[in-house]
Amino acid sequence: MAVTDPRNSLTVTDNRTGKTYELPVENGTINTMDLRQIQVSAEDFGLLGYDPGFLNTASCKSRITYIDGDKGILRYRGYPIEQLAEHSHFLETSYLLIKGELPDKERLAVWTYNIRHHTMTHANLVKFMDGFRYDAHPMGILVGTVGALSTFYRDAKDIGNEESRKLQVRRLIGKIPTLAAMSFRHSLGFPYVLPDNELSYTGNFLSMMFKMTEIHYKPNPVLERALDVLFILHADHEQNCSTNAVRAVASSGVDPYTAIAAGCAALYGPLHGGANEAVIHMLLKIGSVDKVPDFIASVKSGEGRLMGFGHRVYKNYDPRAKIIKDIAFQVFEETGRSPLLDIALELERIALEDEYFINRKLYPNVDFYSGLIYQAMGFPMDMFPVLFAIGRIPGWLSQWIEQVKDPEQKIARPRQIYLGEDARDFVPMEMRPKNRLDEQKIGICRL
Repeated sequence: MAVTDPRNSLTVTDNRTGKTYELPVENGTINTMDLRQIQVSAEDFGLLGYDPGFLNTASCKSRITYIDGDKGILRYRGYPIEQLAEHSHFLETSYLLIKGELPDKERLAVWTYNIRHHTMTHANLVKFMDGFRYDAHPMGILVGTVGALSTFYRDAKDIGNEESRKLQVRRLIGKIPTLAAMSFRHSLGFPYVLPDNELSYTGNFLSMMFKMTEIHYKPNPVLERALDVLFILHADHEQNCSTNAVRAVASSGVDPYTAIAAGCAALYGPLHGGANEAVIHMLLKIGSVDKVPDFIASVKSGEGRLMGFGHRVYKNYDPRAKIIKDIAFQVFEETGRSPLLDIALELERIALEDEYFINRKLYPNVDFYSGLIYQAMGFPMDMFPVLFAIGRIPGWLSQWIEQVKDPEQKIARPRQIYLGEDARDFVPMEMRPKNRLDEQKIGICRL
């Protein structure tokens, strides 16, 4: 690629050949395809970048979420997360992520109406869900049922049609709480609760989760608002594992239900959606406030891990964690104080004063207090990643729309560095050397 302004370029000298190359720099990046011109010979494929886990590779250009990890900044479409958590609600924030701007009163009313009237699921989906084992993990059920929606809404395959995309967005945001609540009640053997469109988005979800014999379920307004804010805080977070999965699968041109199911599958993993559950297990293992110093010492000696601290992006206090900490106190005033909260507070206090953690820039992240809140509200730990998925749906959808409309995007197909055998000829069975296999090691099962 020709360099129009040498001040915005990178000069690279290949010491293998002595050749020099000028690579354009745009938005602080180089296009890695420009590396392909760096060759030792005409037969050389060209230079590749090696980046396991995509630690320093940008896969897209986005206008949705901005993060400055060093300064602890998170913004949706330019709006600070602190302001959205204080003044907005989840459906309004969802509109912002999807549409790009905050709605006026009339547009918000129409948006809310459309979401609420897509909360019902097809009757056949109930039969599908009933096919899962009684003890199936709710997140596994959610992965399957979200993917199954693609068979109910075949018009979703027309991803180039803007009106179709809008319809699928409304369907997914509306139905995901219904599917989540159904997965929970299926695991308990409880009958499913129909949506109540007279309630708010989060109030309706709480009703479908916890309603028993009462005629009208009335959610606790403090818990209702707390859950709404938690959904806002989880709504999007740039190119994380699950968002990357959504974009990668969507790049094949598949319908959004299948792409979102991929996001749910990525979120199912303990290193992503299971982080707040790991915090609860850590606090239970510590057991009491007086044992916190010993636990801190064990972490510093390499014998344990401080869960809920540190982040791939944030090298400062996660701005979401500050908001969640305040919510925790509000929730515990309604539900009663969890003894685990005192352990968490002492753990945070000591860690934030210890040079070991300060030097490593290990600060509380969004998972440190969120699990405590969910637990206090009556959610079992199996539901934690499901709750994460409900909040993340508008972010995944906004990323999906951006992906579909981006002319630079192509089907995801990363390269590899092949380190296997060179070309070799097939050897007939009778000519192969005899190998004695350890049947236990290779897992042979004798029936």
